[in-house]
Amino acid sequence: MQLLVSPSSIEEAKSSLSADIIDVKKPSEGSLGANFPWIIREIKTLAGRKPVSAAIGDNEYKPGTAALSAYGAAHAGADFIKVGLMFDGTDHAREVIGAVTTAVKEEFPHKYVVIAAYADFQRMDTISPLAISPLVADAGADIAMIDTGIKDGKSLFEFMDEEALTRFTEQNRGFGLKTALAGSLRFEDLDALKRIDPEIIGVRGMVCGGDRSATIRAELVEKAMMMLR
Repeated sequence: MQLLVSPSSIEEAKSSLSADIIDVKKPSEGSLGANFPWIIREIKTLAGRKPVSAAIGDNEYKPGTAALSAYGAAHAGADFIKVGLMFDGTDHAREVIGAVTTAVKEEFPHKYVVIAAYADFQRMDTISPLAISPLVADAGADIAMIDTGIKDGKSLFEFMDEEALTRFTEQNRGFGLKTALAGSLRFEDLDALKRIDPEIIGVRGMVCGGDRSATIRAELVEKAMMMLR
């Protein structure tokens, strides 16, 4: 299980370098808020050989916008390009997932496309995470992810229990996909996450001392890495 940490600035990225994956986002613009291309580029330079992920937004049903954003993030140096599905409907999801995957994979077949749905989908009227796995696989994307869409302190586990998250993870493996889980995760969630065994867990608040709007602390990133190992 790899630890993905989400800095919002160059300085925070310097505190995140002990993580497995550095994830570039802009928390002020949403759960999967997109940061600037030059920030992605600078963090990739800082990270060196360490993989960098970039969120491209909590996307409405706008396949062209999502595809262009994904293409830009890939060109800026991101190794993982991550899009959130902030809408409902299987057909719409299939179109956006296909557009994003094509935009990345045609030029960068070695890069990873991450498709995220939200654990709190019922209060957001968005697609259920359990519905996305076959769509992600059919498009040729790589990773199916669950996050929380509304960042009000409620954890992933308040919306989906360990059994449901294990089912999602196993379902993804059946389709040849990897799984990423995120959403206000806490240190006390790590034991359950080890049992669920996704390939990636994504954190920010955990390594900011519990408040995602605070600053990432290097010692907390190191603590999380040590607990996972």
